[in-house]
Amino acid sequence: MPEARLRLLVRAFRTRYWTPGTDFIREVVSAVKGHARNGDFLLLSEKAICTSLGRLVDEAGIKPSSLSKALALWVKWVWGYVLGPFCHLKPETLVKLRSYPLNEGARHKQVALRLAGFLAALMWGSEGGIDASNLPFSFVSIPLEPELAAGLAGGIAERIRLELGIDLTVLIIDSDRTYKLGPFYISPRPTAVRGIVGRLGALAYVLGNALGLKSYATPVASSRPDIKPELALRLASVASRAMGHGAGRDVWEMASRFGVELTGVSWSMLASVEHRPIVLIRFSRPRGRPGRMGRPSPGLPGSPS
Repeated sequence: MPEARLRLLVRAFRTRYWTPGTDFIREVVSAVKGHARNGDFLLLSEKAICTSLGRLVDEAGIKPSSLSKALALWVKWVWGYVLGPFCHLKPETLVKLRSYPLNEGARHKQVALRLAGFLAALMWGSEGGIDASNLPFSFVSIPLEPELAAGLAGGIAERIRLELGIDLTVLIIDSDRTYKLGPFYISPRPTAVRGIVGRLGALAYVLGNALGLKSYATPVASSRPDIKPELALRLASVASRAMGHGAGRDVWEMASRFGVELTGVSWSMLASVEHRPIVLIRFSRPRGRPGRMGRPSPGLPGSPS
């Protein structure tokens, strides 16, 4: 039976907040023990992995260049009043962009230029996968390079095979969008999944949103190099919804949640919020609506919106 017609069983695992130094592979193995089966798909949050690996930059100490200061103004005025409406961004997002903090924004753009390049720095946020959500103070996460992400996915799958005797497929995912353009898939950020054209920065984002292209969460890497992009994108989108947003979708939402300034969120605040960086997905024959593993549920849809 084609995978597109099979029912998805989805289970998200709640864990403690993964701070730098967390043995995240041990956390994953412990979470899925007794639940995973041969043939399952295990999806992991790239942000949580990057945080546990200490792949962070404290932007408070970054000195912005003239170009990064100009890019901060670009976000405030061009994204806030031109590209934002053109890309059909929500009114509340436009309000945030029009109040974009120029000093903090310039430091952030300097990091984006250095780590992701100019096309990524033209984005209004999550430049090349660089992200500040669910991180404290002025920290941002450095996304995994595609080769490193693929190696980690393969290593986690092998660890589970050795310790639990289970063969499954591991995908590392990011909530950043990938767009379907005819027979092609395009993404602003890099990805190791074959069949997805990545590193297109603002070009992919503007094209995808302005044209209203179908979008998916992004599979960063898979332990199966031959996985079809259609399957990887479907699984990434289902898992991303199951993971939720933790403390918030962006720094504005986080700060509002805790009643602090944009850079006032602390480690302890983040630790107080539910985090679900691990999702297990299993295919089964259709039997009503998709549900969660272990109990029927109307829960999560079986295909991305």
